[in-house]
Amino acid sequence: MINTNVFDYINVLDKAADASWMRNEAIANNIANATTPGYKRQDVAFEAELKKALGNDNCKSMDEKVADLKKTSLNPVPYVDNAGFSYRLDGNSVDIENENVMLAENQLKYQGLMNSITAEFKNLQSVMK
Repeated sequence: MINTNVFDYINVLDKAADASWMRNEAIANNIANATTPGYKRQDVAFEAELKKALGNDNCKSMDEKVADLKKTSLNPVPYVDNAGFSYRLDGNSVDIENENVMLAENQLKYQGLMNSITAEFKNLQSVMK
């Protein structure tokens, strides 16, 4: 975190945690509607938005890239996944086994993000002592 605003990384981690929380809600909604005829699977896009916002500039350090991020451009985007694709004849596009795996993956990601945010605040706390 050299030469950056103290909260640059925390802000990005916060946005990522919000996106993970939104994804968890979308997956839970998918699981709840797994037997609803015509229901289309929902998801949340964030990782691609973050990658695009960070850019491909190899001349900048990660600190510089994070400091340059426009926080307003990092918003999770909910979307309907595979709108024209269905696993069943009734038009439902939810694969319950896949959703359960994605739920577990997302929960691990969220826990990792929370641990990272906690570590950043512990670092700040130790600096202030």
